Amino acid sequence: MTDRPSATKINQPDRHVRRILERAELEGIELIRFMYADHGGVIRGKASSRSRLAERLGSGIGHTVAMMAMNMLDQLQDVEYMGPVGEVRIVPDPSTFVPLPHAPGAAAMLSDLRNPDGTPWEACARTFLKDAVAALADDGYTLLAAFEPEFTLGRRLPDPTGGYDRLIPLDDSLCYAGTGFDTAHDYAIKLIRALETQGLRVEHYHPELGPGQQELSVRHAPALRAADNHVLYRETVRGVAMRMSMWASLAPKPLADQSGNGAHLHLSLWREEQNLFADDSELRECFIGGLLAHLPALTAITCGSVNSFRRLAPRMWSSAYAVYGPDNREAAVRICSPLGESGEPNLELKPSDSSANPYLSLGAVIHAGLDGIRRKLDPGEAVDVDPDTRPGRYQRLPASLDEALDALEADEVLMEALGPLRRSAYLAVKRSEAAAFAAKDAGYELFHHMRVF
Repeated sequence: MTDRPSATKINQPDRHVRRILERAELEGIELIRFMYADHGGVIRGKASSRSRLAERLGSGIGHTVAMMAMNMLDQLQDVEYMGPVGEVRIVPDPSTFVPLPHAPGAAAMLSDLRNPDGTPWEACARTFLKDAVAALADDGYTLLAAFEPEFTLGRRLPDPTGGYDRLIPLDDSLCYAGTGFDTAHDYAIKLIRALETQGLRVEHYHPELGPGQQELSVRHAPALRAADNHVLYRETVRGVAMRMSMWASLAPKPLADQSGNGAHLHLSLWREEQNLFADDSELRECFIGGLLAHLPALTAITCGSVNSFRRLAPRMWSSAYAVYGPDNREAAVRICSPLGESGEPNLELKPSDSSANPYLSLGAVIHAGLDGIRRKLDPGEAVDVDPDTRPGRYQRLPASLDEALDALEADEVLMEALGPLRRSAYLAVKRSEAAAFAAKDAGYELFHHMRVF
């Protein structure tokens, strides 16, 4: 079977192609990874050799359609049009080319999944976000976004009793404590340099609440670039750790009795150079209204794993209720105060973590917010207390992945946005994960999420 579609269908900017080929030659890059995120939230891909790179930039690399029906346990699901028959291409975006400092001799590009004739494939997650961005543009808006991830740094050790491998945190330091900075210093410096080399502008870093827990945030970017950045971030966090004989997990809850790892999503809506969340409080409230109206369904995508729902509990500062409020860190949507005179206000969506596919997650959030603007949805009264102190007053978020998937299936706006093939595959993959982990004990769940994310 050939893996060479009509190159004329896939237009690549010549300047990017020339730059890539020159850099690969000059920097001794032997393998170039074409990366994408699947419905299980796993970052996957294939790599081109340097000798075939010029050709593969146009043709992509052949790939079975079945991979988008694979769950995070590598169990293939029965999804129509995603079986043994059928082919797509992993087609890289040359503007995303970056050398991988944690993998000397390798580089990466973020990629779309396309039909053999070069047209977008209906199950491509990156295309889903592109379409959401286009829908925003049709209404005159652009969105800037940034994921704010946490992760647990430590070492992966075999269980002496023959059970699952264990994640042993690097330290037992306190939140924001100097000992935490010192213990993880060498790793943090290597990570920052690796991210900056790839064009991710690091903003803040600190040791977080749990043992071995780290938080490092990168600067906001246009929506597609923000999702691309999060894929690179996830790969780099783990790659740098592996090169230092450590293990980093971005799983929502890799350790059952410790703090969870979120990837809070920061958002601001713009028109030209104007931050509309700063200058139009009515527009901001309508966007929030859309987020809250669709939040039960959104959690099936922004918190896309069984493990996610261990984190979404009251009084954990991760959000457990569908409420919003100014600088309320127990609210699902926080209106963030600007930092300094030059700071810009933004929204923070707290039920979000790194087990989600970032393209699906951010795309779904855009559709929800845009629905709020178009229908002028009222978010209700802002909440300025911990919502858990007022029992029964506020709507709880789904308590499990299955419950969130039920909400997603009932959400006409998000189901329509996902489209027939993508939604059938996503639901099949996620239902299979919920069933697989329900049949096992907690140790099985924690191990596999620690291993994969």
